[in-house]
Amino acid sequence: MSPRNSLEPLISAEKIEVRVAELAHRLEHDHPGGDLVVVSVLSGSVIFLADLVRKMNLPMRIDTVSVSSYAGRAVAPGELKVLKTFSEDVHGKHVLLIDDILDTGGTLSAVIGEIQAMEPASLKTCVLLRKKKERNIDVKPDYVGFEIEDLFVVGYGLDCDGMYRNLPYIAVFNLT
Repeated sequence: MSPRNSLEPLISAEKIEVRVAELAHRLEHDHPGGDLVVVSVLSGSVIFLADLVRKMNLPMRIDTVSVSSYAGRAVAPGELKVLKTFSEDVHGKHVLLIDDILDTGGTLSAVIGEIQAMEPASLKTCVLLRKKKERNIDVKPDYVGFEIEDLFVVGYGLDCDGMYRNLPYIAVFNLT
């Protein structure tokens, strides 16, 4: 971290742990038969994914998709690029899409479109964070961990230029 940048804790590791357990319980309740294909958007959601699925007692397959929408630093998203597509065939299966943060809605919308084209039996979405802001893209996740203000955040998988993903909490990244 540069001396000109600072981290301000926003959501503690303890609050994250409690909320992830609540989401896992709700997902188990809503998918009693299990047999899910859980698709995680890399790389930001990987820690959330790992903690969430370990708390779910359901049969599931796990897959990942890589989409890049941030050009780096604490700036507005750049052009959306799908870097890795699905390994699992989701046709006729129940899919749970996991992402770290709903910001503009572009990433989630693009991946939802890709999954829907494969004709799953059902598709639900779960995000750890949803920013309170207006979006040009109408995306409403089925499950939300936390609502946050429109801030640039890092930690618990979220990064700035590849750094801070390993923080056990979520912090506001301030450029000062």
